[in-house]
Amino acid sequence: MRNLTRRSLIASLCALPMARAAMAALTPYALAASRSSVGFTYDLSGALQTGTMPVQSAQILIDTNRLQNSRVDVVLDVARARTNLPFARGPMLGKSVLNAAQYPTIRFITTKIQLGPTGRISEGATVTGDLTVRGITRPVTLSANLYRRPGSAVDDLDTLSIRLEGAINRNEFGASGYPDLVQPTIGLDIHAEIIRQD
Repeated sequence: MRNLTRRSLIASLCALPMARAAMAALTPYALAASRSSVGFTYDLSGALQTGTMPVQSAQILIDTNRLQNSRVDVVLDVARARTNLPFARGPMLGKSVLNAAQYPTIRFITTKIQLGPTGRISEGATVTGDLTVRGITRPVTLSANLYRRPGSAVDDLDTLSIRLEGAINRNEFGASGYPDLVQPTIGLDIHAEIIRQD
């Protein structure tokens, strides 16, 4: 038992420099809220409708050398969600759909980033994460693109633009109200600009 403990300690000490190096490679970025939007779409009686939901907080750590190691933790403010149909906002935030009174936030935490076939995030990459809506957490995979500012130098990573697209089934999160009017698929189209902080 003593040998096992010693081995574990030695292994932990050996791994510590690598862990520190991995953490050091993660660069913090801040969300430019005024130039970012979380958009969603839904089918209401056969007509496509749109809406937005603001970001309440975001923790973004980017590994510019190995983008697949990057991490994102985003919290959305459900109560401030808006739709292009003002009369639909109340039912959307109501108890049978998002239930904003009991569940005021939606959270997304990345668990895996898969780069495109050429090893770039701007060519067919996907981001998988845990999405929590109404207290229910399920894995969601979104297509991802990451770009530098137009005209910027190749090594200028101070400001980056992200676009995430995908869809979820609202019924899987218990947001199943008004099934005769609203289809279960909710489209997601997220645009974000992030700014390097170090």
